[in-house]
Amino acid sequence: MENRLLVVSSSPHFRAKGSTARIMCDVIVALLPAAVGGWIFFRNRALVVIAASVAAAVLTELLMLRMRKRKATAADLTSAVVTGILLAFCVTATLPWWGAVLGSAFGIAIAKHCFGGLGFNIFNPALAGRIFVMHAYIVQMTLWSPTYYEKQEREKSPAVHPEEATAQVDGETYATPLGKVKEGVQQKRPIEEIERSLPSYWRLFVGNVGGCLGETSALLLLVGAAYLLMRRVISIYIPLAFLGSLALLTWVFGGIHMVAGEPRMYLFHGDPLFHVLAGGAVLGAFFMATDMVTSPMTPKGMLIFGFGCGAITTIIRLWGGYPEGVSYSIFLMNICVPLIDRFTMPKLFGANFGK
Repeated sequence: MENRLLVVSSSPHFRAKGSTARIMCDVIVALLPAAVGGWIFFRNRALVVIAASVAAAVLTELLMLRMRKRKATAADLTSAVVTGILLAFCVTATLPWWGAVLGSAFGIAIAKHCFGGLGFNIFNPALAGRIFVMHAYIVQMTLWSPTYYEKQEREKSPAVHPEEATAQVDGETYATPLGKVKEGVQQKRPIEEIERSLPSYWRLFVGNVGGCLGETSALLLLVGAAYLLMRRVISIYIPLAFLGSLALLTWVFGGIHMVAGEPRMYLFHGDPLFHVLAGGAVLGAFFMATDMVTSPMTPKGMLIFGFGCGAITTIIRLWGGYPEGVSYSIFLMNICVPLIDRFTMPKLFGANFGK
């Protein structure tokens, strides 16, 4: 018999053919439908914000790599492009171009390179940049604009609500669907009046509603998500747990009725479909929370992470002072990832951890 030597080496024994740059390119392709949708609904304003955000992200990436005396790679540059697009997607189309530049620069320089660069950051850079801009320039980040088609509709028919009349005049002061619900409850309006001011499920699904320029169309985001799932860039665990927990908890606790002029919660009377389609739930679940660097590594950990994101989003939306909570929920759960990994990683046979 022929003698053969067995070479013993450390894991991994099988390597995937894909690279970080290839994965980032897949994410960019998946984001293109929503980017086109942003231009369709918000026109040239969306293009200015996206271009400024991407350019600032790439330039900041190059500057930080130069300062750290490291060579720029395709993975670094494509990752910066993804950060720039995602940052632009979760800001309003009315944000000045310099706001997008500052957000991208903060996300790349502080949230990414201060932790060691690509693969070492504990927070999603795009979310960190968005939260920075939100708190540094809250006025610019809360000036919402109706879509191009909403403006055309309002020119043909008289406005019903005061905020819609204002929107016709200046095209800036406008409440998003989640904002209308929050304002209506705080102002103690009748539930029927609040519901009449909300767009239909179809308009929420297609994206013909005011909001952040890349998160309004669930349809286009799901097209990109399907591409990522088909390419196996992301897994379904986090989006499923995120959107599932958000739907379940808003259905259980989201039913609000006015009793003697005061809002009262009715269990199992919420509107889960509205909360899934409105705001940035779909964008956050498929494109933000699934970031490989800042999310857990095990299926069990991913389910815990996604459920936590959905729960925190529900708490902020229903009981917080801010109408949306997707960005904050993912940001807070990023902090918990090391702990989640610690308790969900498979144990080595014969090993005794924790002592």
